[in-house]
Amino acid sequence: MRDMVEIGMGRTARRTYELDDVDIVPSRRTRSSKQVSLAWQLDAYRFDIPLVAHPTDALVSPEFAIELGRLGGLGVINGEGLWARHADVASCIDRLLEVAEKEGTEAAIALLQSLHAAPMQPDLLASAVAQVRAAGVTVSVRVSPQNARALTPALVQAGIDLLVVHGTIISAEHVGDGEPLNLKTFIADLDVPVVAGGVSDHRTALHLMRTGAAGVIVGYGSTAGATTTGEVLGIGVPMATAIADAAAARRDYLDETGGRYVHVIADGDIVSSGQLAKAIACGADAAMLGVPLALAQESPARGWYWPAAAAHPSVPRGALLKFADEDDRPTLQQLLYGPSSDPWGSMNLVGGLRRSMAKAGYRELKEFQKVGLSVRA
Repeated sequence: MRDMVEIGMGRTARRTYELDDVDIVPSRRTRSSKQVSLAWQLDAYRFDIPLVAHPTDALVSPEFAIELGRLGGLGVINGEGLWARHADVASCIDRLLEVAEKEGTEAAIALLQSLHAAPMQPDLLASAVAQVRAAGVTVSVRVSPQNARALTPALVQAGIDLLVVHGTIISAEHVGDGEPLNLKTFIADLDVPVVAGGVSDHRTALHLMRTGAAGVIVGYGSTAGATTTGEVLGIGVPMATAIADAAAARRDYLDETGGRYVHVIADGDIVSSGQLAKAIACGADAAMLGVPLALAQESPARGWYWPAAAAHPSVPRGALLKFADEDDRPTLQQLLYGPSSDPWGSMNLVGGLRRSMAKAGYRELKEFQKVGLSVRA
């Protein structure tokens, strides 16, 4: 195969590409950005913009989920995080940030692990779900594959609209110490749609689609030192290739089923509007963002960020990093829709994506997935 290279005698590896390795090639037509629609629909739920917030306590509080939902996106609450374990999450985050400032990342991770060791309290999570639901926006909660079977009934009873089964690496059948979680059976028994991930290759993406998932998350949320899965596990996901592979799985599954479309959500290495546009161009229907949204005033960690995997009790895969000063942060509205004075694309994310699609001549997200791409030498 042309994309295979020899890395030593008898050992080959596939050549893969990151988002920064590819560029969008405009077509012969351009159009007004006012003609561009960024709307997409996941099962019965329609969203004005293709943005999903990473399910970390650093980012998604009930208030943040409400505001992002009001602005057209989707916030996913971590169903195994601080909002499920502590009545006063604000004071927990205050302690975390103080330790991170004074003692550094390792001390902060130790405290984060301690906070996550507190028992889960279903009533607290139900209250968070009720708060978001009362605001009239789509309610989504993340659970890990290990705890999905135990936690989901209470979440459904609390009134969630979408369930996200999310881990660093996920498969259609999670084998643990007890009975394996068979996602196909699990999803078939639910009355709410399920989004599952992350995956990094065609075969696993196709396997997850065959479980009945409404969406598949591609990647593991890698961002600028905040996610350390590569350092800890040696696992890397080159996002341009991973998204394209998952999009190919989506086409195969569409043919296999005679028309069932599964959405691909890109999760990793997207911090600018240009990278967001490239993720869609490679085949994603939406993107799951972490650090870019952590800059917003509505973010509970006030400019700090850590991924959900940072709280793992024995193998943490993320750091607590500060990305913005507390008094120098835009509103979520400005971050998504501008105006912006930043020339690097970290603000007005929606405007940048819309203009990229217009310059390339496309009006709809699914059309834009067919745009030409080039690879940098």
